[in-house]
Amino acid sequence: MSRSPGSPRRILARTFVGAYRLRRRGGAKLFSLLSAGAFHSFGSHSVIEPPVRLSGERGIAVGRGVYVGAGCWLQVIGAPQESPAIVLGDGTSIVGGCVLSAARSIVLGRSVLVARNVYLADHMHAFADTTTAVMDQGIDRIAPIVVGDGAWLGENVVVGPGVTIGRGAVVGASSVVLADVPDFAVAVGAPARVVRSLLVRSAA
Repeated sequence: MSRSPGSPRRILARTFVGAYRLRRRGGAKLFSLLSAGAFHSFGSHSVIEPPVRLSGERGIAVGRGVYVGAGCWLQVIGAPQESPAIVLGDGTSIVGGCVLSAARSIVLGRSVLVARNVYLADHMHAFADTTTAVMDQGIDRIAPIVVGDGAWLGENVVVGPGVTIGRGAVVGASSVVLADVPDFAVAVGAPARVVRSLLVRSAA
């Protein structure tokens, strides 16, 4: 049975949801304000929404107007470097549940859109020694990752070491990116391959 838009129950429900939303936003802004000084740099109007897992935050540079959603893990491995190991460009949005793990460098350009559960790591676990657990073998194949301005990484994308994803590129959901993606290209699959150029479509 439908209820009228102005019924007391609907008004109460809308008030409750609005208060919940306000509390979440307020808590995220407060957390960001209080934790900003722990980072390499932290731009104005940027928000990191807890819960978040942070490691090596002194090596993380957050630009202006950046959003990092709840459930993310931002990790810098090893001793602090002179320059930041993770850079989030101005206006970048990371929806939530994502992992950025850098031993050398992960750079996201301006206005990069990162969907839920994306994994970026500039290294891999070493696993050649069959007498030692993988988790005890450290890391290898370390190489920087770059994601260009305005790119979009779809849900559940994995980006491996040494990959450059070009400006305005689109990577489809659940893709595994192990090779470079050119500017304004669309890449899909595991491993990801380029299926079309957005420049060609725009010119048509």
